[in-house]
Amino acid sequence: MGRKRKRSPAQLDGLLVLDKPSGPTSAGCLNSIKHGLGQGKIGHAGTLDPLAQGVLLVLLGQGTKLAGYLTSGAKVYTGTMRLGLATDTYDMEGQVVEQRGIEGISQDDVREAILGWKDLTEQEVPAYSAAKHEGTPLYELARKGEDVPVKEKRIEVYEVEPLEIELPFARFRVRCLAGTYIRSLVHSLGIRLGCGAALAQLTREACEPYGLDAATSLDAVLGEPERFASRVIPLGKMLPHWRSITLSPALAALVKNGAWLPAGGPGGDGLTGKPGEQVMLVDDKGEPVALAEAKTKDGMLRWTILRGLWMDAAPAT
Repeated sequence: MGRKRKRSPAQLDGLLVLDKPSGPTSAGCLNSIKHGLGQGKIGHAGTLDPLAQGVLLVLLGQGTKLAGYLTSGAKVYTGTMRLGLATDTYDMEGQVVEQRGIEGISQDDVREAILGWKDLTEQEVPAYSAAKHEGTPLYELARKGEDVPVKEKRIEVYEVEPLEIELPFARFRVRCLAGTYIRSLVHSLGIRLGCGAALAQLTREACEPYGLDAATSLDAVLGEPERFASRVIPLGKMLPHWRSITLSPALAALVKNGAWLPAGGPGGDGLTGKPGEQVMLVDDKGEPVALAEAKTKDGMLRWTILRGLWMDAAPAT
């Protein structure tokens, strides 16, 4: 059995909303924070391509336990595409594989094609992506010149808005299901119009419930280490869209021992919930104890533990 890694005194627990710059990879940004600010345990809730900039949710310490509850939120993007060409990566950082004229294509044609994204329910996963085939990222297969299996995934575009269109460029805003590849939306639009299209610029404006208004630039994070702690959202406040329930010391101890607290009964006790409701349980000092969901067990509605959040808590099973 491996030796447990010692926790660094500099390690923080929580969430940093980062305004990622265009250029570096998401992993590169995390490595800069990891080594520059002593954050040995670090992750993110949804990567951004090197070309893209904007909201990147950086998870620190115990905050990495909440990754699955932050990656599922809707994403909002603004972007610019260039029509008249196609690339192997579906964006302007790739190799051009086809060029066509855009004569006969009007602004209205492009506007209608952008609005058509709302009708899509599936999309092709780009060959140059971190999606995996038999454990290997697709981009590794593509870079080696190997055959990349065609993969499709379910998507949903909740809102879409064409913005400025000055051909061959067109800007847009889209709010969509987490995991949607904006590059693929642009590529498929180019196919439908018959002229090709590639993503030229992309900004992620929000990983709901967090937006750019809550984000800090990478330069500021690294250049002002004395302000780092104040920019980190504490563990207990990472899910502002979840209700919080304060437990007495006795109840908090029961939860830490694996007990399922009753979620039914009369109101006013603070524990009453609705079937399927998800909450954060905190102790009387406001420190997070666990994430829980109201489920029926043995004929009674109870708070089932989704994830223990106290220090060194094991995942719920």
